[in-house]
Amino acid sequence: MYITTLNENNHGSQLIHQSVVNLDRIIYSLAKTPNGLRLMIQAEQDDFRLTFFDGERTHYGKETLVSACLTSENAAALRTQLPWLKPVALGLKTSAGMGDRLGLATPGHVRAIQKMNGKIAPIFTQQSIRENTRTGRTPQQVIDDAMWGVFQENWRDGYGADADHLKTTDDIDVCLKAGYTFFTIDPGEFVDNRAENADLQNLRNYAKDLPSELHMEHSGLLNQIITAEHLSLTFDEKTLLKSMVKYGRAVWHVFKMYQHLIKYAGARAVELEVSVDETENPTSHAEHAYIAIELKRLGVKWVSLAPRFVGRFEKGVDYIGDLTDFEHDIKGHSAIARLFGPYKISLHSGSDKFSIYKIAAQATRGLVHLKTAGTSYLEALRTIAALDPIFFKEIYDFCRNRYETDKVSYHVSAQLSRAPIPKNAENFALLLDNFDAREILHVTFGSVLKAINKDGTLQFYDLIMKLLQEHPENYADNLERHFLRHLTPFININQ
Repeated sequence: MYITTLNENNHGSQLIHQSVVNLDRIIYSLAKTPNGLRLMIQAEQDDFRLTFFDGERTHYGKETLVSACLTSENAAALRTQLPWLKPVALGLKTSAGMGDRLGLATPGHVRAIQKMNGKIAPIFTQQSIRENTRTGRTPQQVIDDAMWGVFQENWRDGYGADADHLKTTDDIDVCLKAGYTFFTIDPGEFVDNRAENADLQNLRNYAKDLPSELHMEHSGLLNQIITAEHLSLTFDEKTLLKSMVKYGRAVWHVFKMYQHLIKYAGARAVELEVSVDETENPTSHAEHAYIAIELKRLGVKWVSLAPRFVGRFEKGVDYIGDLTDFEHDIKGHSAIARLFGPYKISLHSGSDKFSIYKIAAQATRGLVHLKTAGTSYLEALRTIAALDPIFFKEIYDFCRNRYETDKVSYHVSAQLSRAPIPKNAENFALLLDNFDAREILHVTFGSVLKAINKDGTLQFYDLIMKLLQEHPENYADNLERHFLRHLTPFININQ
């Protein structure tokens, strides 16, 4: 009766069959309707669980069908009934984070993960506070949007929620309240780059300003030799002081943020990632060891750490640098992570780094987390370029005009002079395969999504969303194809 009701009596509503959950005499599903996606709940009229949901009620004999909007309140109610929709801690399993700046990418992400046969733990909810600001979304919206995608694709094998690049305790609080489980602490503002070129006397002077708990006598590292598999690290005075000065305040900030997180998380299972990737200079193996040793001494527990690797991890493009140097670098970081953890090595700005995935998977022996975000937005633009090339050209022209301003907060090397300007509409989609065009489109996402016409209407956002919502399979297919390229190297470590 249920499917018949939707198809015949609800004015063009179409059930999304893979979403159907029949549990304890109540049926939950998503349906496409003329007014967008709706949550459908069917049960006997006197079933008290129907009262949890706010929606339009239709009675059929002894049963009631509730058609509910995809609100935050209804999302919260659904999570109470279907516990696998709640984000969870993932532990040390090989994992991948898939950020979604539009709130529409999760179905495609799920389909790619499903083909990994349980070998990669997904983080379907991932967004930084910076991204929230640029997209105009809240942490709660990000949680809910991903959950609806998980529900649509009937994923029941667990997923994480990454509150990315958190800098303040207020950031932690809002993300805890929303239901995040994975907290990436970014102490980049506390990294002291003066240490790179300072002489021994200046390092001694700088070190005096560190919190007393981090002074040299407390670490016990002076003149110690640390052996991590093939690595041998000697902490002579200059090596130790350089590590202390460069990362000491960052370590202290992570410690304080961790204390706050644990205090307010209570009994909830949460995980911590330490991110020092957004710094001017690479993290040496000795500096990584220093960070790990001091965090452990302070009682911090973490599941992954993102060092600043050699080479360049730019946005939405492949790794830039010598692959032999990268392999040496990540092997050292991985050995340190196994010695002082184990914990995972996290690859930030990991989108489209196809040349290093196999190297990273093998070096870490699967103790690795891949973090992506902007590439899913670029696949949205690829979808739009195929559906409406003229509209895509308008976006691209706008991005070219914004690039010099918007690139300031990113480490990118694209040049406007190198980015093509196609003359034929059928060539616009090819821009998504061009290095310079990809970076230009990537770093301007916030400006595109928030651009306003003279009459106050949104210049691009509404039509972007309309096209993707009207053609969800086009977008999901592009995402699935694209993410299979990202994920497959991490499950074929020995091939």
